[in-house]
Amino acid sequence: MQTAPLGPLGPVSRLTLGGGGIGQVWGPTSRDEAMATLKAAVDGGITVLDTAPMYGACEGFIGEVFAGRLPPGVAITTKCALGSPPPGAVEALLTASLEASLAAMRLDRVDLFFLHSNLHEDGFSYAHGDSRREEFSTALSVYRDAVVPAFERLKARGRIGGWGITGIGVPTAVLAAMDQTPRPDAVQVIANLMDSAGALRRFSEPAGPRRIAAAARARGVGVMGIRAVQAGALTSGVDRELSPNSPDRADFDRAQPYRALCNLWGEDPAYIAHRYALSLPDIDTVVLGVKNRIELAQCLAAEAAGPLDPAQMAAIDALGLAG
Repeated sequence: MQTAPLGPLGPVSRLTLGGGGIGQVWGPTSRDEAMATLKAAVDGGITVLDTAPMYGACEGFIGEVFAGRLPPGVAITTKCALGSPPPGAVEALLTASLEASLAAMRLDRVDLFFLHSNLHEDGFSYAHGDSRREEFSTALSVYRDAVVPAFERLKARGRIGGWGITGIGVPTAVLAAMDQTPRPDAVQVIANLMDSAGALRRFSEPAGPRRIAAAARARGVGVMGIRAVQAGALTSGVDRELSPNSPDRADFDRAQPYRALCNLWGEDPAYIAHRYALSLPDIDTVVLGVKNRIELAQCLAAEAAGPLDPAQMAAIDALGLAG
């Protein structure tokens, strides 16, 4: 498998196994299949496992499969969905989340620890769900004055190798966070042909994930591409229940011309979507949402096939689905 440098981790595999699929966020899978998929990912050359407490049993599966001893060269990440607690409570909450993840995975440290909250400027109001802002979002002042110092202390204690942010918040706030010192070591950015975060997007401003990825690259921040198939919208069929009003359902409907193009090429939409994400210029590694070995094998094949050729990229972009 090809590699690319990802911040302090150095060269990592171009594919990362995300924990959402094996944790049943993206449809049902069995315990045995989830653990077999973990093993197969590492055997297939994947060197980063991206986990989170909110990904169901994924951290516990990692603890069972590897018994506290990750294979040589395999890195682990986890996250904390902090929200907006009082600044004085931030460090304790981050630390408690990290310690619970470490206990579940039977590890002493993780390589990257992500703030898994939307970032917003102080005083910002969201277009959707603003009444729940404190549950899913963190103000820049709290990030600067409480989150970053807490991350740096966890790093100094050897509990984390580095830290990052999930870059799906308000774009101006994400860019501002990457301009502050110290900068995050990595950022997770939407990387799909629709530039869509689907149901995760709560603001009305242009999302601009490619601009965020380019800015991260220019600042030496590692970039993990997420949502390559946009929650199933870029597959042949969504394999979980979605509300008719779900933004992910709307994206699936809007992506019909893309599925028609893939059918013309005789290719599976998910396979092409992963190759598209891997073809984007500023993405170091693409995080997979696979839940079984069949889906994993398709992604491994997509990586092995290499980037799409310029004519294919142009044909997809000509559909006008981005933005």
